[in-house]
This record gives sequence, C-alpha cells and structure tokens, in this order.
Amino acid sequence: MGRINELRLIARVAQMYHAEGKRQADIANTLHMSQATVSRMLKRAEKEAIVRTTIIPPAGTFSDLETALREKFGLTEAIVIDCSEDRDGAIMARIGEAAAHFLEVTLRQEEIVGVSSWSQTILRMVDNIHPLKGAKAKYVIQMLGGIGDASVQTHATELTARLAKLTGGEPRLLLVQGVSSSREAKIVMLADPVVRETMNLFGRLTLAVVGIGAVEPSELLARSGNVFSKQELALLNESGAVGEISFRFYDKNGKPVDTPLNDRVIGITLDELKKAERVMALAGGASKTEAIAGALKLGIIDVLVTDKFTAARLTA
Repeated sequence: MGRINELRLIARVAQMYHAEGKRQADIANTLHMSQATVSRMLKRAEKEAIVRTTIIPPAGTFSDLETALREKFGLTEAIVIDCSEDRDGAIMARIGEAAAHFLEVTLRQEEIVGVSSWSQTILRMVDNIHPLKGAKAKYVIQMLGGIGDASVQTHATELTARLAKLTGGEPRLLLVQGVSSSREAKIVMLADPVVRETMNLFGRLTLAVVGIGAVEPSELLARSGNVFSKQELALLNESGAVGEISFRFYDKNGKPVDTPLNDRVIGITLDELKKAERVMALAGGASKTEAIAGALKLGIIDVLVTDKFTAARLTA
C-alpha cells in the first residue's frame, strides 16, 4: 500500500497546482512539506502519467500538416494558413499576414535581413507588418537587383526600404538590373563600389526572406523588365528547371540548374543563401507546388509559410 499512498499524495499536490491554481510555496505551507518536495512531486506526477499534457490546436490551424512538412523536408518550422479557396490572390494575402506576425515575434536585435525584392507575397507581408518598437534590424538588404520598369518599382527598391523603416534597420539597396543584358554588362555593374558594398553583406545574413517562383515568370516580373527571353526559358525547361529563388533555378530534386543565364543575374546565389542563419520562404498555390517541392529539397529553407491546399499536395 505504500506506493498507493505515495501516488495519492502526488496526485493531491498535482491537483492543487494544476486544477486549483495554487503556487508551489502555498502548497508546501498547506501540506507542511518543503517547496523542493512539492517540485519533485510535480515532476513525478508527469512521470507517473498522473498529469498528462494535451494540446488542442485552435480552429483554423493545421498542426498535422505542419508536422508532416517539418518531418518530410527537415524544416525548423512550418506555418500552414487557412484559406477559403485555392486561388493565388487569396493565398498570397493570407500567407503575407502569417509571415508578418511570425517576423514581428521572432526578429531579434541587430538582425541582418535579406529580402527577395520581386515577390508579391513578400510585399503582402510588408503590408501587414506593424512598426516595431525600438530598433530591431541592423540592415535590410535587397538580395536581387531591382531596376526595371518604373511602374513596378514599389515591388523592389521601395519594398526593401519600407521593410527597413518598419523594422528599424538601415536599407542597403541593390540599384542595378536584376538581369543584366550580358555577362559583360554585369561585370561593369559589379565594379560599382556601392553595389559591391551591398553584395558583400550577403555572407552576413542572419535572416533571408525569399519567395519561390515557377520557371514561367509572374505577371509582376513580366512587367518589370527583369525577365529572360522565350529561348532562354525554353533552355531552362530543357535543363529540368522547375522553380527559382531570386532567379537561381533548380530541378525537382533540389539540384541547382547551371546555365549561362546565371552569368546575367545580379543577386544572391544559392550557396550564399545556404550560409544564412535562417531562411524563411513564402509561397503557395497550385501553379507553384512543384517549384516549392524542389526548393524544399535544396536544403536551404528553414521556415516555410504556405497554405493548407499546397501543404496537402506537398505531403501527399
């Protein structure tokens, strides 16, 4: 009977602490035992399964899908958002909201943040970020050249500048074409000391926020002037490319696709992204599912923010 009596007292301590909301010190005084004994009993209550922790996910969250994504792709974190329909516009808006909240909560002091500047989903994130109290970021760095058609500049240099203002960081812009006209033109642009100063920060990123794109450019990119020709896109398809991060392409197995087009891109490379302490990717939608699956196999992404429809396809 000794064990039964012991367990009975442990259960009583657990009841007082968890159900009645009493502090350990008050329990010790009431039962005339030391606080250390109370603490030991509470630990025993868990070990003996007298106290069991049950987590009930709130409505509108998808813990099973998030767990499946983390386990399948080795992610640190997966955020799956609810969405009423599998439509790009609605999905981008909801992903942007979730990513904004996650960034606000997890951004640390003196972070060096890189941002993929031609992403509509990241723009939605920036739209939803509240100004942070006190300086947080040290620098906010544009990771892909942004000069293009003036009508869409807000999605590049202005996106970076807005994020910097909201997070208290100093913007470091990349005021050159994202895709140069030739390899020789790129060499000339890289000789600019201001350009080099920004790109030298790529190796110091503590957080990179990236979008994931399919090979076929989005409407935004098509209007920006930062696109490849039809012949170059055909070459990418022939090479097995399924998606891109900052105009760096890869295949369905997460293997980088190396073509002469890399010689024209002015921005961060996949190898440089791998060195970032944390990479958060924002992407969803049926048209990007294959691209997202390939990106997750690159071994670069730590945090994925996506929608429930895409998450179900990725984990099927």
